[in-house]
Amino acid sequence: MAKPFYVKFDVPKELADKTLEAVEIARDTGKIVKGTNETTKAVERGIAKLVIIAENVDPPEIVAHLPVLSEEKEIPYIYVPKKEELGAAAGINVSAASAAIIDAGEAEDLTNEIIEKIESIKK
Repeated sequence: MAKPFYVKFDVPKELADKTLEAVEIARDTGKIVKGTNETTKAVERGIAKLVIIAENVDPPEIVAHLPVLSEEKEIPYIYVPKKEELGAAAGINVSAASAAIIDAGEAEDLTNEIIEKIESIKK
Protein backbone atom coordinates (compact mmCIF):
# COMPACT_ATOMS: atom_id res chain seq x y z
CA MET A 1 0.00 0.00 0.00
CA ALA A 2 1.28 3.47 -0.85
CA LYS A 3 2.11 5.84 1.97
CA PRO A 4 -0.36 8.70 2.60
CA PHE A 5 0.56 12.07 1.08
CA TYR A 6 1.51 13.60 4.45
CA VAL A 7 4.27 11.03 5.09
CA LYS A 8 7.40 12.86 3.96
CA PHE A 9 10.03 10.21 4.80
CA ASP A 10 10.28 6.52 5.60
CA VAL A 11 10.90 5.47 9.18
CA PRO A 12 12.68 2.13 9.77
CA LYS A 13 10.65 -0.30 11.89
CA GLU A 14 13.19 -0.36 14.74
CA LEU A 15 13.08 3.45 14.97
CA ALA A 16 9.26 3.41 15.02
CA ASP A 17 9.39 0.78 17.80
CA LYS A 18 11.85 2.94 19.78
CA THR A 19 9.52 5.90 19.34
CA LEU A 20 6.56 3.96 20.78
CA GLU A 21 8.79 2.87 23.68
CA ALA A 22 9.76 6.51 24.30
CA VAL A 23 6.07 7.49 24.34
CA GLU A 24 5.37 4.79 26.96
CA ILE A 25 8.27 5.89 29.18
CA ALA A 26 7.42 9.59 28.81
CA ARG A 27 3.78 8.79 29.62
CA ASP A 28 4.85 7.25 32.94
CA THR A 29 7.75 9.53 33.94
CA GLY A 30 7.21 12.77 32.02
CA LYS A 31 4.32 14.33 30.12
CA ILE A 32 2.69 13.55 26.79
CA VAL A 33 -0.39 14.78 24.98
CA LYS A 34 -2.50 12.48 22.86
CA GLY A 35 -4.83 13.20 20.00
CA THR A 36 -4.50 15.58 17.09
CA ASN A 37 -6.12 18.59 18.80
CA GLU A 38 -3.84 18.39 21.85
CA THR A 39 -0.80 17.70 19.67
CA THR A 40 -1.58 20.68 17.43
CA LYS A 41 -1.90 22.96 20.49
CA ALA A 42 1.41 21.70 21.91
CA VAL A 43 3.18 22.39 18.60
CA GLU A 44 1.60 25.85 18.24
CA ARG A 45 2.68 26.73 21.78
CA GLY A 46 6.18 25.43 21.05
CA ILE A 47 6.18 23.04 24.04
CA ALA A 48 6.32 19.75 22.09
CA LYS A 49 9.74 18.05 22.06
CA LEU A 50 8.76 15.35 19.55
CA VAL A 51 5.60 14.90 17.50
CA ILE A 52 4.48 11.35 16.65
CA ILE A 53 2.09 10.86 13.73
CA ALA A 54 0.40 7.60 12.72
CA GLU A 55 0.57 6.59 9.06
CA ASN A 56 -2.80 4.83 8.85
CA VAL A 57 -5.05 7.78 9.67
CA ASP A 58 -8.28 7.96 7.71
CA PRO A 59 -9.13 10.51 6.46
CA PRO A 60 -5.51 11.68 6.16
CA GLU A 61 -6.56 15.34 6.39
CA ILE A 62 -6.89 14.87 10.16
CA VAL A 63 -3.09 14.93 10.59
CA ALA A 64 -1.91 16.36 7.25
CA HIS A 65 -1.17 19.77 8.83
CA LEU A 66 1.14 18.40 11.53
CA PRO A 67 4.35 17.87 9.47
CA VAL A 68 4.04 21.39 7.99
CA LEU A 69 3.26 22.99 11.36
CA SER A 70 6.08 21.06 13.07
CA GLU A 71 8.58 22.21 10.43
CA GLU A 72 7.41 25.82 10.84
CA LYS A 73 7.98 25.62 14.60
CA GLU A 74 11.20 23.59 14.13
CA ILE A 75 9.87 20.69 16.19
CA PRO A 76 11.01 17.21 15.12
CA TYR A 77 8.33 14.74 14.07
CA ILE A 78 8.25 11.06 13.25
CA TYR A 79 5.79 8.55 11.85
CA VAL A 80 4.67 5.25 13.34
CA PRO A 81 2.86 2.66 11.21
CA LYS A 82 -0.37 2.23 13.21
CA LYS A 83 -2.60 4.59 15.17
CA GLU A 84 -3.68 1.62 17.31
CA GLU A 85 -0.08 1.10 18.48
CA LEU A 86 0.28 4.81 19.19
CA GLY A 87 -2.91 4.80 21.27
CA ALA A 88 -1.70 1.80 23.25
CA ALA A 89 1.71 3.41 23.86
CA ALA A 90 -0.05 6.59 25.00
CA GLY A 91 -2.01 4.53 27.53
CA ILE A 92 -5.48 4.86 26.04
CA ASN A 93 -7.87 2.13 24.93
CA VAL A 94 -8.57 3.72 21.55
CA SER A 95 -6.28 4.56 18.66
CA ALA A 96 -4.46 7.91 18.51
CA ALA A 97 -3.79 9.63 15.18
CA SER A 98 -1.00 11.64 16.78
CA ALA A 99 0.72 12.39 20.07
CA ALA A 100 3.51 14.61 21.32
CA ILE A 101 6.14 14.25 24.00
CA ILE A 102 6.15 17.41 26.14
CA ASP A 103 8.52 16.23 28.86
CA ALA A 104 10.46 13.04 28.06
CA GLY A 105 11.12 12.22 31.73
CA GLU A 106 13.29 9.09 31.89
CA ALA A 107 13.03 8.77 28.08
CA GLU A 108 15.19 11.88 27.59
CA ASP A 109 18.19 10.00 26.13
CA LEU A 110 15.99 7.79 23.97
CA THR A 111 14.05 10.81 22.68
CA ASN A 112 17.28 12.65 21.82
CA GLU A 113 18.58 9.56 20.01
CA ILE A 114 15.34 9.36 17.99
CA ILE A 115 15.55 13.08 17.10
CA GLU A 116 19.15 12.64 15.88
CA LYS A 117 18.14 9.67 13.71
CA ILE A 118 15.20 11.64 12.24
CA GLU A 119 17.60 14.40 11.18
CA SER A 120 19.84 11.89 9.36
CA ILE A 121 16.82 10.22 7.65
CA LYS A 122 15.39 13.50 6.38
CA LYS A 123 18.67 14.61 4.71
